Amino acid sequence: MAALALTVPNKAGIAWTPAAVSASDTVTSAVLGAGGCWFIVINGGGSPDTVGYTDPGTTPSGGAPAAFTNSVTNATTEAMYLSPKLVDSSGILTITHSFITSVTYILLPVTAP
Repeated sequence: MAALALTVPNKAGIAWTPAAVSASDTVTSAVLGAGGCWFIVINGGGSPDTVGYTDPGTTPSGGAPAAFTNSVTNATTEAMYLSPKLVDSSGILTITHSFITSVTYILLPVTAP
């Protein structure tokens, strides 16, 4: 498991270098902050990457948590919102990837610096 690093833009702008994903990545509640983050997945590989994570909560009637998946087609880039409500009881959100070859990410805070 790899802990994802946050890229924080500033008023002057910031150049970023996307980092590689692993089969299982984590984001802490401290990184997500109060507003959450934009998780940008850049799939430069030859196969789709199914990105998944689980909402650790329950439905209003006490039902099982929901699992979310999003297929990022090869040679595309997609942004996903990661809510701070998605962390588990230990304060961690785990994100899985079905394909990691040439798949990179940028993690941006929703709130301004």
